[in-house]
Formats: sequence, structure tokens, C-alpha cells
Amino acid sequence: MKADVPPSGPPLVELKGISKRYGDLLANDEIDLSIEPGEIHALLGENGAGKSTLVKILYGVIEPSAGEIRWEGQPITIASPVEARSLGLGMVFQHFSLFDELSVAENIAVALSDDWSLSTVRDKLGEISRTYGLALDADRAVWTLSAGERQRIEIVRCLLQNPRLLILDEPTSVLTPQEAEHLFTTLDRLSEEGCSILYISHKLEEVRRLCRRATILRAGRVVATIDPRASSAREIAALMVGNAVGDIRTDAPHHPQGETLRVSNLSMTPAGLHGQALRDINLVARAGEVVGIAGVAGNGQSELFAALSGERLADHPESIAINGKLSGAMGIDARRRLGAAFVPEERLGHAAAPTHSLSENTLISHAATEVSRSGFILMNAARRVARSIVQGFDVRTPEGDPQARKLSGGNLQKFVIGREIIRRPKLIIVDQPTWGVDAGAARLIRQALVDLAREGSAVVVISQDLDELFEVADRMAVIHQGTLSPLRPIGEWTKEAVGLEMLGVAQAQGGAHAV
Repeated sequence: MKADVPPSGPPLVELKGISKRYGDLLANDEIDLSIEPGEIHALLGENGAGKSTLVKILYGVIEPSAGEIRWEGQPITIASPVEARSLGLGMVFQHFSLFDELSVAENIAVALSDDWSLSTVRDKLGEISRTYGLALDADRAVWTLSAGERQRIEIVRCLLQNPRLLILDEPTSVLTPQEAEHLFTTLDRLSEEGCSILYISHKLEEVRRLCRRATILRAGRVVATIDPRASSAREIAALMVGNAVGDIRTDAPHHPQGETLRVSNLSMTPAGLHGQALRDINLVARAGEVVGIAGVAGNGQSELFAALSGERLADHPESIAINGKLSGAMGIDARRRLGAAFVPEERLGHAAAPTHSLSENTLISHAATEVSRSGFILMNAARRVARSIVQGFDVRTPEGDPQARKLSGGNLQKFVIGREIIRRPKLIIVDQPTWGVDAGAARLIRQALVDLAREGSAVVVISQDLDELFEVADRMAVIHQGTLSPLRPIGEWTKEAVGLEMLGVAQAQGGAHAV
């Protein structure tokens, strides 16, 4: 860690009175922010707080409506990402911008100027990899890499441009604990060498581990600049959302009943060229419990969700049973009629139709049940359901019955989760329930899933967020390369053990759980 010493010169970058207006919406409202040379500075806030807008202004993607950016004390204008990179700004986005069919070296080369030959990229890649411990095989195709390896490509691509400020957006969202700790070591070293880092994350414990200062936004304004080490994660979350964020209540009696979902020797071939095959999946979820499934992205989670939801039919009907009925050959609506509900990972475009209203979006899952009669859609009933979801799950919307795309990510996620829970299903399967949502929305969603289980439903949560799974799950398994480990009580796992399973590394001895 870089020592706490007072700065001897001007900040590397300073934002003064930055505002951005979109019509009547003030996304950024006179924001002040400074980052010192070599500082790891956190930018925090709930969804819709203005973080993305501010970072896009800094990186030259959008132009501010008012305010000034200073670089080493001098006013500057950053008109494009190209200008940002020429100054020494690099950015690693939350969603990777890589070409699956190209090699590691080719993916790095396409982001650099024409002066870089492929052989030069390979040489520099090896040098950077050795210096920072970011091991990469230059000739491997990206589609064969883990999420952690893909993130290394993004970081190395930035480092080859000698950044003076590196912006990281939710960098550990798809990493195992071991990969995350490796990343922290790399960031510490970059900081010691003088590279400044702007760190955006909803994982407050890692912010407390890495950062000496944190700027907190709420409703487009700076509400505090703090030393995160001097506050608890709960106190920081309260600043972000404007009120206290409590723990998930899991103390209600946990008495699992009969099997609601049974998966028996489920195997499926990949749906696409780079999909993951499922191999002999066995899983039981009982009424009254939350079953967690951990794994690094791309190890079969999407394929498993598609098989369980009926988006893809199993080769053998007996592979899946819902409430005692063989369901492997049933479609989604037939499974819903058995009392099942499903929430896919991608909320906009998969869980919700972007250009359709919220009431129309209730039809996606409710048309098979209560908002249709004799083949006719009952729109008044759909509107009542939508209003109940909005009120019951604190979905903050524009006036009326807005299109799904008009909601922030966190509010849309609350809506699609609420749309399923309000049916009181006997079984719900949720893929990445709190992906990219803030602390307040995450707590509401997790509590709703736990409460549903305690009321007697079976809940299956597929998640890359280990903190989430340890918070809500009663039993947990790990999926790796299409194979599911045995389910074990949550108390028999540690994060380190789960991380090793996620990487496909068997524990050599002792372990936190029996084999």
C-alpha cells in the first residue's frame, strides 16, 4: 500500500463544478473530485447516482454542461476517448470489449495505434505480464479464457499505453476470491509506481481494503468524501442510499420440506459454437430453502438456467422434475403452470422487453396464469399487477406506465424479480439476482428471496457474487466447466474453498468441506 503522505504538488486530475443536464434531468450537479498521483480513489453511489455520467465525462465520451477539468493544475478539454488516452487515461469497463475469435495479442493490437506490430505487442505483452504477474498466453483465443484472464487483457491493454490514471468499473464482479486478491496486488504495485486509480465498486469491503479516499455520490451530487478505512461497510452504504442498510434477516425457522426441484443426470450439448456442455448435473432444491450455485462466468450457468427454465428442452424428460412432474420436455409456460418462476441474467432484452410498458412486461410471466382468460389478455389486470410490483418492491419509475428501458438498471431488476415473486411461486430460479445493482436494491432483492423461501418456496440462486451466496444460501454447490459439485450446507464452505472449486483446483488436504 502506498504510504499516507500529504501531496507535494497539484492533484493529477481535478474536477470542478462538473454538471451534466439531459433535459429536466440533472445527472451530475456541480461535482468536485480530485485524485492525487499514485492514489487509489473510490467513486461510490447507488444506481442512478451519476457515477457513469461522471466517468464518461472524464474519459471524453460525453461533454459536460458546466464545470472544468484540470490536469496537473491546468484546465483542459477532453473531447474524445482518443484524447483521454493521449493524456494518459486508461479505462477497464465492467463489460469486456473483446473479440472472442481473436487471440490475446490480436485483441490488444486492435486497440493500439498502427505503429504497433503484432510481434511488438507479443514482446511487450510478455514484459508487462512478467512485471505485474498478469500471466497471459499471447496466442490463445479469447473464447477459451476465464473471466479473470479476459480482465487481464483489458488491464494489459491499458498498461501498454503507459496510463497515469486507470479507471476501473466493477473490476471484481466476475472474479474468484483468488483472482480478486491477485488484482489487488497488481493495483497496489501500480499505485506505488505512481499510477493513480479511480475505483468504482459496489463491494465495499474491497474498497475499504484498497482505498484511502472515497467520493460518494447520491442523486448526482457529492454527499461525502471519506476515508473508507474509518467507516464500516454498513456506514458507507448508508451514505450511498441515504438511510441505514440493514443485514439480511435469515433467522426465521429453516425447515426444508419435500423436493420441489430434482435434476437427475442432466447432460446437454452446447447451443452455440462457444457454449458450455452440461455434464451429469444432479441437483435437489427443497421447499423452504435457498440453494446457491457459484461459478466463474462461462462455466455453464447460462446453459443450466436455460435447461431449468425450459428455454432449452432436455433430451430426456426425466432429467428434470418440478413438484414431482417430469418436466424436461416441457416449455416455459408449462413449467410456470406447475408453480415455477424464472429470472434470467440479462434484464433488458431477456427478462424485459425494452420498448414495452411495465404492465405489458408483466405478460411475459403472468400471461400463462392470472392476466389472461380464454386466450384473451386482461390489460386492466396486467396494470394492477404492475402497480403492485412497483409499490411492493420500491421500484422508482417515471410517471404513469413507463417503458422498461426508461428505468435504471437497479429499478428494472427490482421489477423483474418482483414480477416473479408476487406470484408466490413454489419454485423460483434466479440467475445473477443483484448484478450491477446498488446496496439498497441488493438488500431488498436478497431479503425478498430469503423471505419467499421461509414461506415455503424452493429458491435457486445462480450467482458470481460469493458475498451474496454466503448471505442468503442454506446449501451451495459450484459449477465448473459444466459439472456441478455436490451440494453442501453453507457452513461447510469457506470463500477460499469455493474459489478453488470455481477455478477447478481440488483442495490438496484438510479442506473446509468433506469430499
